[in-house]
Amino acid sequence: MTRRNRFGGDSADDANSAGSANAAGNAKSAGDADSTAASARGQTGRSPFSAMHTGPGRALTAVYGVFALSATARAGYQLIREFDVAPIAYSLSAFAAVIYILATVCLVIGNRVSHRIAVAACAIEFLGVIVVGILSHTHPEDFAKPSVWSNFGSGYGYIPLLLPLIGLWWLLRVGRRASRG
Repeated sequence: MTRRNRFGGDSADDANSAGSANAAGNAKSAGDADSTAASARGQTGRSPFSAMHTGPGRALTAVYGVFALSATARAGYQLIREFDVAPIAYSLSAFAAVIYILATVCLVIGNRVSHRIAVAACAIEFLGVIVVGILSHTHPEDFAKPSVWSNFGSGYGYIPLLLPLIGLWWLLRVGRRASRG
């Protein structure tokens, strides 16, 4: 099967035509052949961490994006309008928003450094949900109003409790695949 070039002709015709091929054109054809061979072997120029952009990684990124927007909007409103009512809870909501934004951005970037930052963000998020969840039960006076993470994220259907675990699972899976590949 012959491969078509971007002009609709066969690539073999381009490489063999002495009249119209110049050194740059030959180098481009050789580069195309190398990239085709790499693709045939399953290797591409993409980062192995770009797997965060496929399948569950896309869904995870979307959910983190929604939480980043909702937590930021909620925290912004609470900090501006009602900060004096529950400063600890509202400050924690702002911190949660920063974590969600950081995780979302790192999931979108999808390289080695952003992968590590996303793992750290998910771990901090999970630790925050656990600590704030426990404190909201043991010290309810400090949580006069709920934060995103209070009561283990019950105000958000416990998604803040499950999301970092799913995120860590997916990120560690991508990391293992990248280290093997």
